[in-house]
Amino acid sequence: MDIQKIENIELKYLTVGDYEELKSATLEAYGGVLNSYWKEQHIRDLTAKFPEGQVVIKIDGDIAGCALSIIVDFNSIDDEHTYEDIIAGESFRNHDPDGDVLYGIDVFIKPKYRGLRLGRRLYDYRKEVCENLNLKGIVFGGRMPNYHQHKHLTPKEYFEKVKHKEIHDPVLNFQISNDFHPVRILKGYLEGDTASNEYAVLMEWDNIYYTKPKKKASTVKTIVRLGLIQWQMRSYKGLDDLMQQVEYFIDSVSAYRSDFAVFPEFFNAPLMAEFNHMHEPEAIRELAKFTETIVNKLSQLSISYNINIISGSMPEVVGDKLFNVGYLCRRDGSVERYEKIHVTPDEAKVWGMQNGNKLQTFETDSGKIGILICYDSEFPELSRLLADEGMDILFVPFLTDTQNGYSRVRLCAQARAVENECYVAISGSVGNLPNVSNMDIQYAQSAVFTPCDFSFPSNGIKAEATPNTEMILVADVDLSLLRELHSFGAVKNLKDRRKDFYDVIRINNNK
Repeated sequence: MDIQKIENIELKYLTVGDYEELKSATLEAYGGVLNSYWKEQHIRDLTAKFPEGQVVIKIDGDIAGCALSIIVDFNSIDDEHTYEDIIAGESFRNHDPDGDVLYGIDVFIKPKYRGLRLGRRLYDYRKEVCENLNLKGIVFGGRMPNYHQHKHLTPKEYFEKVKHKEIHDPVLNFQISNDFHPVRILKGYLEGDTASNEYAVLMEWDNIYYTKPKKKASTVKTIVRLGLIQWQMRSYKGLDDLMQQVEYFIDSVSAYRSDFAVFPEFFNAPLMAEFNHMHEPEAIRELAKFTETIVNKLSQLSISYNINIISGSMPEVVGDKLFNVGYLCRRDGSVERYEKIHVTPDEAKVWGMQNGNKLQTFETDSGKIGILICYDSEFPELSRLLADEGMDILFVPFLTDTQNGYSRVRLCAQARAVENECYVAISGSVGNLPNVSNMDIQYAQSAVFTPCDFSFPSNGIKAEATPNTEMILVADVDLSLLRELHSFGAVKNLKDRRKDFYDVIRINNNK
């Protein structure tokens, strides 16, 4: 077909009035095989039961291709089903308007119109129907028309060679290129299909936008607003004075309807000035005595200001051991704890701080999140474990004294966003504390990083604060873009990992 002679291509719903032309087009597409076409009553039934599932592509008014489908309850279909089981003797009684999967029962392109990528248009239309109707996906039995040439192979071996481009199969290659993946081999699927030796591959496409219907109200969001607090280290008269400043910032970010308020690592360090006459290990243990009170107050603020609060981190004594910990205070009143897994050499040497052993993702009303404290962000294995649990946003509260220390956190955070296909938000402190030993100066530029793909900023920076200035940074992130990235990104860092060659595993499963 000379594409330059085409004046109009349109995709239209199939109607009974198209029947005679459809019959002729079907016979032409299937090589004139008798009984390869649908009867008029079949088309009448299909268009009445599910009109948006039956479409044709017309080129200058001529039917060039067709796609027919029904909706089924996938759990009600046997694993080893046949084509006849699906169409139920051409009565289509398996069509269920309340089903969860679109089942493709026919698709063809007339020979003279092949090569124009019209099949892709039909498949794309089916995907749109799935998304619009909130169906889990598309399934169908994919024929294996070249299998008769390779009967020495099992159907599974044949499919593997097709997938690796060792054998060309026009049907399976096309379906794989359109993001369909195999579920199982179906034996005796289509009676009389000698080219496929009556085998088929059950192919599936997953609708990444599918949401399971809920019986109760849900507040899970796709657009999430982050409020990062770039905290100024300064002297405070005491805990009440410090918490007044904390509430000021929570009030500020909640006024912008932020979903999260994020504080930096050791934001409560100014309270150590009272103990500066002590040795450093003693002073920080005195600071740890404030932690429980601060957490309780933050939990109250999260409820009253309707915002999820990430407390940055604070010292905490458990038994006789000192840890660097933080708390997630959800706006529903629940509280969860996280620990710094890798303390810095300075934390261990000066304060006697111990490595933590608690790593997990946290479910929130604004996505699944992970939290790594400062130095932990420089160890990619931790965030990879969190990504394997489905993390959408990684929060990194940090404290760095020099610009080179800050650069380590920043550059590693950006790498985590790319390799784990997630958002990363870093929040730090600025200023100085001349009356607190080992906490003299701070350098920070809080920021929100993204993967680097077409739906995101090309440099991977969603927003960033002014360096070394007390301020808040508010930024929106779209979780649905992550779902698209996982399946349709220019590269797929998560999916393309060679788990047959290497893996990241937990030794300590303590959560």
